Amino acid sequence: MLLIHPPVVKPCESPAGLAKLAGALRCHGRTCTVVDANLEGLLYLLTDKAVTGAASDTWTRRARNHLQDHLQDLGDWGGYRNRDRYQRSIRDLNRVLEFSTGRKSGTHLTLANYEEKDLSPLRSDDLLAAASLPEANPFYPYFHGRLSGLLEALSPPMIGFSLNFLSQALCTFAMMGFLRREYPSVKLVLGGGLVTSWMSSPNWRNPFSGLVDDMIVGPGEGPLLELLGSGLDHEDCLPDYGDVWKNPYLAPGFILPYSASRGCYWRRCAFCPEKAEGQPYTPIPADRSVSQLQVLVQRYRPALIHLLDNALSPALLNAVIEAPPGAPWYGFARIEEHLGDPEFCRLLKRSGCVMLKLGLESGDQNVLDALSKGISLTRASEVLKTLKKAGIASYVYLLFGTPAESRESAEKTLAFVAEHAHCIDYLNVAVFNLPAWSAEVSSLQTRTFYAGDLSLYLDFIHPLGWDRLRVRHFLDRRFKRHPAIREILLRDPPVFTSNHAPFFSLSSGTSRL
Repeated sequence: MLLIHPPVVKPCESPAGLAKLAGALRCHGRTCTVVDANLEGLLYLLTDKAVTGAASDTWTRRARNHLQDHLQDLGDWGGYRNRDRYQRSIRDLNRVLEFSTGRKSGTHLTLANYEEKDLSPLRSDDLLAAASLPEANPFYPYFHGRLSGLLEALSPPMIGFSLNFLSQALCTFAMMGFLRREYPSVKLVLGGGLVTSWMSSPNWRNPFSGLVDDMIVGPGEGPLLELLGSGLDHEDCLPDYGDVWKNPYLAPGFILPYSASRGCYWRRCAFCPEKAEGQPYTPIPADRSVSQLQVLVQRYRPALIHLLDNALSPALLNAVIEAPPGAPWYGFARIEEHLGDPEFCRLLKRSGCVMLKLGLESGDQNVLDALSKGISLTRASEVLKTLKKAGIASYVYLLFGTPAESRESAEKTLAFVAEHAHCIDYLNVAVFNLPAWSAEVSSLQTRTFYAGDLSLYLDFIHPLGWDRLRVRHFLDRRFKRHPAIREILLRDPPVFTSNHAPFFSLSSGTSRL
């Protein structure tokens, strides 16, 4: 079987979902090949062979002339010791990608995104249109040759695509359209996080039956094995990164992505998409997770471990402290009591923890309570200060425009962040989107947000008048202009954000093991 990770997402780490599928398939005696078409396709478009014609402006000529230097900088520790050089590399690579599309009107391609003005990934008709004319996709020269070569060499009876983000959808369907036209006997299977969200909608009706043979909701190991004529006998299978770990990802070493659980152990937050989709919390036992991590670290020698859990459980954190994986790591954690304990954080640091992502969301306690976050601002203050003293970077997530927030609440968030700016390393500032089928939708007056039968969100009339336009105005004119907050925002790595942020700590030597 052929497993494909399609463009476009950040090309800095291997596809975790496909590594898990490959491990399960091989563990059960099935052969498979994993192809990171995202990385391969982006590198193809960045090469001089793919980019024809002379650049008409100085910036593009300079970016193309220094292409290899920029790729080398992002793949070497030295590139993370100079933020200006790092940012220039990102800007220039994006410039080359823009030029590679021929500046086609309405096409937007970067290292992390792909959009077309006339085709929306939220409309099934547009996705089918992309499939009907794969030659129009900028990655067509790449995947035409690559997929043809793979099918001729391997003759796979089945090809699986892992579609997790909207930025991958148009390219995924263009690739499937090419395969359906040129290799009609090959079975096409579609799964991944975005597909699971689509299929979890109470209004789901499969519009792709003429193109896709099977669609998988949720974990794919069992369904794939069933399609191949067997069953999932046991789940204790290591992820297998063997096909991709030596790929030239844009990172100073291999990033090992690993999930110790599916779902979230808290599961009480209002407007939680996973709760609305009915996704249960299913953890791997903590001792098994750390044992697997140690084996994977020995096998692949990663520069960094990315723990993908929605929230790292206290049990897992304690297990990592007791049995460190042997490489630096980071992940998402809830703001809870154990992270306010100086000794616990010191041990966490010693286990290899470089950075923790923290979902604070708001600096107004009333908003946090209304959202059932289970967070106290007193605890949050304590955690931020304790992590800072322990030498663990914090990447704090804020969410503006929730139904419980007002302008006054947003001002309180600004005040909290400004007061704690000395112990916040990075910020993610987002505007709230209302999940289309969350339980709380019934209490709001809603309207269409993004037109399309595959849209996952709704717009709503804010009960306090704090609409998106006012929120964005506040963020642009007030929040982001505060001197202390602006300084934090300027540290955020462009495009790669939290995926590259740990490398800046590691490259400085302050967080090296």
